[in-house]
Amino acid sequence: MSKMIVLGVTGSIAAHKAVDLASLLTKQGGDVRVVMTADALKFVTPMPFQILSRHKVVTDLFEGEEGWKPSHIEMADQADMLLVAPATAHTIARLALGLADDALTCIALALNPKARLLIAPAMNGKMWLHPATQGHVATLVERGAEFIGPETGLLSCGYEGIGRLWPVDQVAERAWQLLGAG
Repeated sequence: MSKMIVLGVTGSIAAHKAVDLASLLTKQGGDVRVVMTADALKFVTPMPFQILSRHKVVTDLFEGEEGWKPSHIEMADQADMLLVAPATAHTIARLALGLADDALTCIALALNPKARLLIAPAMNGKMWLHPATQGHVATLVERGAEFIGPETGLLSCGYEGIGRLWPVDQVAERAWQLLGAG
């Protein structure tokens, strides 16, 4: 039986790498369901995710509801893992504070207790190292979330330092390890 992985894609320049991650997880047998934030839509369109995952992409909390149960609640109930990659500082803060103002954060807040939460940050190094972000990370770790990355290298903003999305093959590998399949 395949594992259901909800892939949350947020508004980072690294959003294009999430397309490769969705493809890899699907090829490895995952039932991948993609949820994109409004900011993610500024970097990549839903089409490649839809084709590669073979499922409709959720981009809005209230769009395309089928049946009586809201899609974000159904996804939260059925997920084996919520994988947020890339995760921006903004999304990490929203997750830590329990804000639920879009489909991704509603899924996170309603996530079934057996599901794993894996977060792969991608942002400017100063944003990652800021005490507010580090406080939010600590809060999420205390609640059982796991972080993979970020890594050090040349950032899209032109700086050299920490903040790059962890390599997608290693993110996928860690996801499967947490799901007991790797």
